[in-house]
Amino acid sequence: TTLVTAVGEAGLVDTLNGPGPFTIFAPTDDAFAALPEGALDAILADKDLLTAVLTNHVISGDLKAADLGSASTQSALSTEELSFNAEGTVVNGIDVICSNVPVGNGTVHIVDQVILPQAAIDALNG
Repeated sequence: TTLVTAVGEAGLVDTLNGPGPFTIFAPTDDAFAALPEGALDAILADKDLLTAVLTNHVISGDLKAADLGSASTQSALSTEELSFNAEGTVVNGIDVICSNVPVGNGTVHIVDQVILPQAAIDALNG
């Protein structure tokens, strides 16, 4: 998948396979494909930008949808704030299409768009 390739390119495999726990918002391949033309290539070509984008999808701690809904915001590893609706089914206005997928060191929630940090938005628009 695009996400697995990106994590490898950024050198984050060992980090994300570490003890955690982590909560990961994993964009689908369609989410990456829906980025503006040239954006994915630009992100993949810049390791710092790629790392910023990927760490914007990870929260320290093992949080289920109900936990996310009870906390209106959480800090991503990128240090940006992610905001959630009351049910924990929407993050930064992006739908969580499958939640509470258990993994060895936390929980994965599948999202239908890439959650771009402000630095990535600025770089792609610059």
